[in-house]
Amino acid sequence: MLTTWAAILFAFAALGGATLATLHFRGRNPLPMPLALLHGLLAAGGLALLVIAALTQPGFGGLALVSLLIFVIAALGGFYLFSHHLRERPLPSAVVLIHGGAAVVAFLLLLAYILKIQI
Repeated sequence: MLTTWAAILFAFAALGGATLATLHFRGRNPLPMPLALLHGLLAAGGLALLVIAALTQPGFGGLALVSLLIFVIAALGGFYLFSHHLRERPLPSAVVLIHGGAAVVAFLLLLAYILKIQI
């Protein structure tokens, strides 16, 4: 159940992230801070739920564990991007793409785990 709630939080975080990425690639600068904060908080909540699931749910492993590890990598990229945002520096487009791509892959793996899809 924790993994399902994590996926819900990540889905909402993805909506905010996709909006932020679209604004970035359209040249909007600076990006709206409230949206960036909401995106990060939703993603952090999803990540926290996944960590709790990993520590408490028997059978957590395989796709879920790989998903968790990739979400951690995406979070590190998110922290880096947020540091640029706070310092009012332009966001590196390559990092925006890597951050979003990693999060999408992790989200799809998490969904495969929840839906018991074999990959």
